[in-house]
Amino acid sequence: MSPFTLRERLGDSRILIAPGVYDGLSACQAEASGAEAVYLSGASIAYTLLGRPDIGLVSMTEVAEVISRISDRISIPIIVDADNGYGNALNVQRCVRLFEKAGAAAIQLEDQTLPKRCGHLTGKSLVSGAEMVGKVQAALDARASDRTLIIARTDAIAVEGLDCALDRADAYVAAGADVLFIEAIGGLEEMRMVNDRYRGRVPLLVNIVEGGKTPAMTATELQDLGFSLVIFPGGAVRAISHTLIRYYDSLLAHGTNAPMRDHMLDLKGVNTVVGTEGLLALGEKYDSEIKPAFSGDDK
Repeated sequence: MSPFTLRERLGDSRILIAPGVYDGLSACQAEASGAEAVYLSGASIAYTLLGRPDIGLVSMTEVAEVISRISDRISIPIIVDADNGYGNALNVQRCVRLFEKAGAAAIQLEDQTLPKRCGHLTGKSLVSGAEMVGKVQAALDARASDRTLIIARTDAIAVEGLDCALDRADAYVAAGADVLFIEAIGGLEEMRMVNDRYRGRVPLLVNIVEGGKTPAMTATELQDLGFSLVIFPGGAVRAISHTLIRYYDSLLAHGTNAPMRDHMLDLKGVNTVVGTEGLLALGEKYDSEIKPAFSGDDK
């Protein structure tokens, strides 16, 4: 169990860095490396579970299953990308209940239409601002605890421009969103403008995607601008994809793992990451406690 709630941590002056994860292994490694929270993106699930792009192919229940596996493995808060809530306000409510029960500490909703697509791709389209306000309110009403945060994301900059995006963002904050996420902010001046507008009103989330629309700044630089939370949603998948290309190319070219040995864990190393020794010891503890109860005649 985390020693703090996500709401408490976002009240800190220090920016919160949430690395992207996509399964139990990536999540436990992020926690072991010192992450205070992790971010589970729909894109990363699409990439790893389906081998497909982030164009709305992943279902609500598939995401819930991944949340459940991760929450069983780590103790730090999980921030979850819920896309557009998978439908209307009633779908949003089902999504919030499902994700919260699975272990989500924060649930992010966006104002794109179905099917949605990655926030840094072109060709996005939006629901009305009024419909999104209803979804935010529905999410707030559906959550079992106010410890579960609702993050409102607008993708309007790429579709309607910055002024309209800010108008939408104002409405989402007025509806009660706990955290505000204005996706694909295009440059430093826009980033300053957004922070000047919302400083002291609501925590701001910023998304860093190498090759995306928003400048790839450091967490310290983003903190100085005023952001409370920075996510790196797909970085781990892009890193592992790069490694997989090198690994499979090398194995098939050489017929051995020898050329990649310095770039991979051995069996002992991976067992350390997943906690094999501790889990086996726990099993032996229960074995030793159970066996005496079955000694003697079974009569």
